[in-house]
Amino acid sequence: MIVHPIGVKAIVIAALPFTCTAAPADSSRTQSGIASVYGYHGSKTASGERADKQGLTAAHRTLPFGTRVRVVNKRNGKAVVVRINDRGPFIKGRIIDLTPTAASALSFSGLAPVTVAVVN
Repeated sequence: MIVHPIGVKAIVIAALPFTCTAAPADSSRTQSGIASVYGYHGSKTASGERADKQGLTAAHRTLPFGTRVRVVNKRNGKAVVVRINDRGPFIKGRIIDLTPTAASALSFSGLAPVTVAVVN
């Protein structure tokens, strides 16, 4: 405790540098299944941000919001990295919903067989 010259007592808390680092993502975690395209635009996603059909984002049932995943189209080998910002898909057999822009980067519209892996 420090006593100020005019008699006021104060507790001083030293400001220490603080860094917060998230644990490294588990890049060995992969899933294979069907990707679909969804294009909700302007409405709020489950994470609270506005949906942007031109963004490189996706919906996944369980991965934490903000997780980046590499999605590879098994038909042509093309890959794109997207950020999880929504929940879904809720149709059996589908593992990820991609924005139209992300699907276009993989050269598909509709459905495609993909592999999804968490990126560090």
